[in-house]
Amino acid sequence: MSKKEKVHRLFGLLADEVLEFIRESESSFSEKWVPSVYIKDQLDLNMSAYPQGNKIDNKTGWLFATIARHLEDRNLLEFHKIGQRSYYRSK
Repeated sequence: MSKKEKVHRLFGLLADEVLEFIRESESSFSEKWVPSVYIKDQLDLNMSAYPQGNKIDNKTGWLFATIARHLEDRNLLEFHKIGQRSYYRSK
């Protein structure tokens, strides 16, 4: 297996774990819509996307956004937005 294949396989496993967490959390929220803030906070997915020497060094939800898009592309996750708030639920 190539390094590329290994990285993509591991990313898929990571996405599957996040999806499982969302499924387990759905019963606690109205119409099963889990707030993205809750997901990122519970799984500690706010990460810095900048090099250490960069002037900007704030933690953002880029990792979760990438995972969520991957799950949406696989038709496993639904996205819903109300105002500035984002919500997800499994399909």
